Order: sequence, then C-alpha cells, then structure tokens
Amino acid sequence: MNNEQYLRMKEGKGFIAALDQSGGSTPKALKAYGVEETAWTNEEEMFTLVHEMRTRIIKSPAFTRDHILAAILFENTMDRKIDGKFTADYLWEVKGIVPILKIDKGLAPLADGVQLMKPIPGADETLERAAKERHIFGTKERSVIKEANDDGIRQIVDQQFELGLKVASHGLVPILEPEVDIHCPEKEKAEELLKKHIFEHLKKLPEDTKLMFKVTIPSVDNFYADLIADPRVVRVVALSGGYSREEADEKLARNKGLIASFSRALLEGLSAKQTDEEFNAMLKSSATAIYEASIAG
Repeated sequence: MNNEQYLRMKEGKGFIAALDQSGGSTPKALKAYGVEETAWTNEEEMFTLVHEMRTRIIKSPAFTRDHILAAILFENTMDRKIDGKFTADYLWEVKGIVPILKIDKGLAPLADGVQLMKPIPGADETLERAAKERHIFGTKERSVIKEANDDGIRQIVDQQFELGLKVASHGLVPILEPEVDIHCPEKEKAEELLKKHIFEHLKKLPEDTKLMFKVTIPSVDNFYADLIADPRVVRVVALSGGYSREEADEKLARNKGLIASFSRALLEGLSAKQTDEEFNAMLKSSATAIYEASIAG
C-alpha cells in the first residue's frame, strides 16, 4: 500500500470521481456524452471512444486534486495510456489523484431481492497485476439490493466481505459497494438490515484491517456515522444512485463525513460537442458543487 495515497484517502478533503463505466454501461455513457452507437462498429472502437472521453476529463484543468481525492477506473482504462503513461500513473504522478480499479464483472440475476456479483474469473491475477504493474491503490466491487430481504442482504454482505478480504490480501484497499436501490420499496429497512450485517462482519476483523464502503445516500441523515467512525474503515463514500446532481448534492450535504463517489452526476452536462472552454467550465462547476457537498458539516 502506498502510504501517501492512504493518508490522502483517509484524511483528505474531496470526493472520488467514478470513471468506471464497463462494457454494458459504456454505450449509455457515450450517448449521454453525445456520441451515438453509429460512431463505432466493434467493442474495441467503443472502448477507444470512451477512453478519449475519460482522457479529456482527466486532463481537464478542472479535474484536480483540489477537489478530487481519487478516480475509479475500468480495467480497460487501467491498461490504456494518457500521454505515454498508464492511466493510473498519470492520475497519481501528474494529477496527484489516487487510482482505484473496478473489479466486479456485473450483476447476477435477481434472487432473494438482491443481485449478487457475477463470478470474477482470474481475480487473483488481476489483483496482482493491478497492485504490482499498474500501481493501483484499491478496488471497487458493486452488488445491488432491491428489496428489504434479510437473507438476500446477508448474502450480499457475505460476498462483499469475502471478496474484500481477498483484495486486501494483495495489499490493496477494497471499496465494498452494497448499493441499496433508491427505488427499493422499504429502503430505510433495507439500510438497517445492511448495516446490521456489515457490523457483524466488521467486529470479527482486526482493527488494522483497512476497508472502504460505497453506499447509497441513506434515508436517515447521518445513518452511517458509526460506520464512518469505525477504526477499520478508511472512508465511506456515496453513489448518486439515479438522483440528479443537484438532488444528490443536497442529500449528501446533510450527512457529515460521507463523501461523494459520483459517476453520472459528475458527468452530467458534459458533451463531445462542447468547446474545451465550455467543457472545462461545466466540469469545474460540477466538481465544485460535489466537493462542497462532500465537505459540508
């Protein structure tokens, strides 16, 4: 673990930029950016286009360590370069922003009110390469809770911790992401069950264990204050979860110590058709607003 990066994640002010749209979500992200599916004929061309979009974001003068602590990358992005440097090295060496890797391979079908992560073939090899060759600090792994089903939520948390401890064994800091769908009919109850199961696992771990969590902005303000305070927890971050940027910022600001890890809400309003001046101004406005919400309280 890079100690300078660890201290930045633990104590720094700012938020995490989620630039990790994967194969399934990339066409939607490109369309929102103004690039239609007719612009590519195969997956390689699609990933090249999304890397160009991410490169424009990362190189923007509005994308700085003043507001942004870390950026989450898709594996394809990790293996591409910006100005001759692998993306993670560019982020840290040029921008001073901590690189994190999305490692999940998407969601399994709905069962027991939840969607577990699909199997991750070659996980150990990917983690070793990320740590040793690509200088990645940590990982992110997402599953989704659709209903307040105690058994389903227990399965989610069991799987998240099992994978998280595997990640930690490679010297990386995992971000466990058990997302509660904002449309969950009993969202508050689901969050209560989720936290109960999280603490059942946390209490069994040594205090020198280092984990992070990415959660949905809770229905009850400051609901995750005890998780944020746990000595094993480096940081608790929040996803925007389908809220508009304005609504996500407003909800986030009411939760002390909870910082943003936004994707769609960060990129909202950016377009391939914008001039660099327009693009940078929009990104600066978004980053500033998300930063202010993250440090509120």
